[in-house]
Amino acid sequence: MNQTDQGYSVIHGIFAGTDMSRLLEGLRSAAPVRTRAGARHLLGVRMVQDLAADPRMLKIAREFVGLGAVPFRATLFDKSPSANWSVVWHQDTALPLRERFEDTTRGPWSSKAGVLYAHAPAWALERVVALRVSLDDSLSTNGPLRVLPNTHVSGVLTDATIEQLVRTTTPLDCVTRSGGVVAMGPLTVHASSKAIDDQPRRVLHIEYAATLNLAAEIELAAA
Repeated sequence: MNQTDQGYSVIHGIFAGTDMSRLLEGLRSAAPVRTRAGARHLLGVRMVQDLAADPRMLKIAREFVGLGAVPFRATLFDKSPSANWSVVWHQDTALPLRERFEDTTRGPWSSKAGVLYAHAPAWALERVVALRVSLDDSLSTNGPLRVLPNTHVSGVLTDATIEQLVRTTTPLDCVTRSGGVVAMGPLTVHASSKAIDDQPRRVLHIEYAATLNLAAEIELAAA
């Protein structure tokens, strides 16, 4: 990531609240397959495609991964009183891939809703940024994204190293009003606690890569 050396950035006021209301209504109409925490693989939804290709989103993504920035995955996170979940401190190291191949630097392999995934090496993850669009206000009380600044610089970390960083690094809450965007590299250690109020927190998490072709015969899958 080249816009910030902290592994994340909060950009306020990118979209209007009315834009987010229309997007939420569009997602309800699209009726994607839901899980307790939200919905996966939404890049096939037209409104999500349009948002991912919005010049304001592309401008942010290009500042992190270069002019070739292309969206490849979209996920809805939906935290509410009826689905008040938490996520432990971790890095996002699995990427969706078009085909399986033999490579000792990747794995283990898995499948989510018919899409192949493999854990990727640091050099591939460094070419990815996630733009998390806040559909609702993201507040300190409704379980926002929390990050450990500057934890993206040491590659893929072991669980023991992450536990040590949690003990020695001051976490920051990424809060923004509806329409704000949080940009984050997948190697940044992050978490999310349960909400302590009834305010929903819905986030559309769209990931961009410098290119879909990460290496010879290694191509990201659109999801």
